[in-house]
Order: sequence, then structure tokens, then C-alpha cells
Amino acid sequence: MTAADVTENIPAPLTRPHFVGVGGAGMSGIAKILARRGARVAGSDARESATAAALRELGITVHIGHDAAHLAPDATAVVVSSAIRADNPEVAEATGRGLPVVHRSDALAALMGSRRALAVAGTHGKTTTTSMLAVALGALDLDPSYAIGGDLAGPGSNAHHGSGEIFVAEADESDRSFHKYAPEVAVVLNVELDHHANYASLEEIHESFETFAGRITDGGTLVVSADQEGAREFTRRVRAAGERALTVRTYGEAADADVRVLKITQSGLTSEVTVVLDGRELTFGVSVPGRHYALNAVAALTAGAALGVPADRLAEALGTYTGVKRRLQLTGEEAGVQVIDSYAHHPTEMTADLEAVRGGASGRVLVLFQPHLFSRTQELGKEMGEALALADGSVVLPIYPAREDPVPGVTSALITDAARAAGAAVNAAGSAEEAVQAVAGMAGPGDLVLTMGAGDVTELGPRILAALAG
Repeated sequence: MTAADVTENIPAPLTRPHFVGVGGAGMSGIAKILARRGARVAGSDARESATAAALRELGITVHIGHDAAHLAPDATAVVVSSAIRADNPEVAEATGRGLPVVHRSDALAALMGSRRALAVAGTHGKTTTTSMLAVALGALDLDPSYAIGGDLAGPGSNAHHGSGEIFVAEADESDRSFHKYAPEVAVVLNVELDHHANYASLEEIHESFETFAGRITDGGTLVVSADQEGAREFTRRVRAAGERALTVRTYGEAADADVRVLKITQSGLTSEVTVVLDGRELTFGVSVPGRHYALNAVAALTAGAALGVPADRLAEALGTYTGVKRRLQLTGEEAGVQVIDSYAHHPTEMTADLEAVRGGASGRVLVLFQPHLFSRTQELGKEMGEALALADGSVVLPIYPAREDPVPGVTSALITDAARAAGAAVNAAGSAEEAVQAVAGMAGPGDLVLTMGAGDVTELGPRILAALAG
């Protein structure tokens, strides 16, 4: 990497950036790409992790804990996510020095600017669909750059600086940061109310997605689900606006879909899907279970074809995708019990994953669920409980707060009460150890256990396996 390359591909403030919270899924990916492009990257995170170790292997300096002294004298900017507060000591130090404080979305937008950008948005399924595209395009030797909100099961990375002209990025609507991107092709998988701390209504969500669609470059393509009602309403709004040159292509099982799904067949924990694209019938495999993952693959196929990738080759390449960490990923098996990790934390996602594993399970489906965010539980706790009624038994942990402060009266009881009202067999656990022992005591040969949620419930899968072994 030469200085000329750095000057051409990296804005001056990002030549020596410091990332606050560099271990986060989105932040670490951008840091990796900047390092690969020749930037001298440093950062800090709250605790030691495998991600921190992987960043150090790329030559990135990673400090543990947050301290103003961590900001190097020659730092050119501080990069933050929406989870980082203004009173963070490193942010305060940067402000005092007069250094730019750059949101991660602006940093990612700068990296995408020199490539043919493909951005994947939606309330659910972004990480999976982005990953499918990254893996499939890589299998076709197109060597795309990508930035994903999760680690691929294959390459083992959430980001890559490729030599090809395509950049595939997960576009996060939670804080409206996806308004910063200007993709040639954009995907909207679904539109539902979520992220209640930032959106007061579904109407605000629609307005935000419409702003995102307005950022697509002239002559570009918008790929949208024809099945999900929120996405259909979004399509109606975009087509009604009709202000500029924009191709809208819908996909799904609906009769009016531009890319029509004819059949989805599940066999165990894999699927096969048949579609008609531009008058041509294509059948290809998807190595993860569930109708929703098959439809994500069709979204990936439609988007890649919009960039000019031959559809038949892309369909075959999608079969090389083996999943993303925490998206129905097998943790292990002990005493005849499979433990699978699920990132589902919204009722729609919970329902989809439970239906997916139900199709491949020989015994009972048991769930260890950890609610994520007080605001989400306050608004959707009832629906979460109703989703758990799809399991044969479940244990619910206390709420994982992440970036939020507690809300009076909002506890996991909102979920367990709703689950029992829906006929579910559910119990509350006050601690991780109590939950592990409860689930291990429930499970028997042939059963399947899901550790479900967006917090640290993923760490309990190995402990359940150890308890089963004991």
C-alpha cells in the first residue's frame, strides 16, 4: 500500500483514526478495512475479546478501557457509533483538541465512495443477506469489499478490503445512519416498527426508509420484498413519488413479484429454492434452514443480478454460503441434545427462527431467551411472549440493557406473562447459572435448544453443553 493509495482512498481525517468501541461488530469492520487500505488505526474497547485480538493481528492498537490517555498525540480523528456518549473521556479529549468526531456511518460512506456500492437494509435479515452476497461474489472471484454486522462462518470476518469494484455493506436503519450512503443498488428486506428509542411510529420508519431510497444513485436499482406488508407499502410510496430514474424490482412468493419464488423445500437444516428471474427458472440450495433465509438468498440473487452479475452463476455461488455466527449457528451437541445460537431479538425474528428449526427438529424445541433493550421490551414484550409459545418450553433471562438505562416497571415479566397467556410453558431465571441449569434439566435426547437474543446469551450455549455432559 503506497501513500498515493492512502491519499486516494482515505479522507485525511481517517489516516490515523482512533475508534471508541473498536470491538463492536460495525466498528471493527470499518477499522479493518481502513487498516488494509494503509491507515494507522488505533482504538479502545470495554473488554478484551477475540475481536480485539484479531484487530491486533492486523497491526491495529487496541486499548482495553476508556481513558483520554489512549488517544495518540498524532490521531487525526475519533470514530464513534451511536452507542458512544459525548462524555466518554476519549471523545471529550478529541473535542478538547479540536479533532473531528466522525460517526461510523460517515467513515463507512467514505470507504464505499470509490466502489460500486450495494447496501442491504431492512428491520430483519440485513446481516444474513449481506453475508450471502459477500460469500457468493467472493466465490465468483469478484473479490468484493464488504462490511457486515456479524462474522461470517466461512471467512471468519465481518469485513474485507477487496480488489474488486463492488462494495457490499449492511445499512443500519436503527439510528438513521443509512442515510449517509449513496448505493448503486439498495435492498429493503422488510419495514417494521423497531428501535423505539429513535422512532416514535411506523410512519417515521417509512419516512426514514424513503430517505434511504432517495440516496440511491440515478439509474440505480431498489430491490424490495413483495411479501412483507411494510415493504409493499414502502414500494407503493417509492413508485408513487417517481421523481427520478430508479428501477424498482420486487422479489418473493407474491404473484406480482418481479422475481417470483415458485417453491421452497426444506430438508433438515437446509433448503432449496426455485425462482423465475427475467423469464428464466433457477433452482439453488441454501445451507441454512427456514423460509426467511431462503427469501434472503433470493434478495441477494436479485441484487447481484442488478449489478450485472450473471444470475445462473450467482445462484450456484449462493450455495457456498454456510451462515453467519449467531444466525442459527450450531454451538454443539451433547447427550443427544443440539444447542443452536440465534441472534433473534424482535418478535418477527423469533417466530421465523423457531419455525425454521421446528422443521428440522426430531424432538422438542426449547429456548433460553434474553430480551434485548428496555425500550424494545416495553413496546414488544407481549409479542415476544407470544412468539415463545411456538417453543415446547422456554426460560427467560433478565433484560440485557446494552446502551440503555433501566425503565421503571419494564422487566422480563412482560414477556413471561404474555407467554403464559398464549399457552406457553415458560419460566423466569434470575441469573445465567439458574437459566443454564434449568434448560439442561429440561432437555433430553433428540431435543434442540436455542440460545436466543442479541446480548451475551450466546455465552451460555457452551455452559449448557457442559451441564448436559455432567
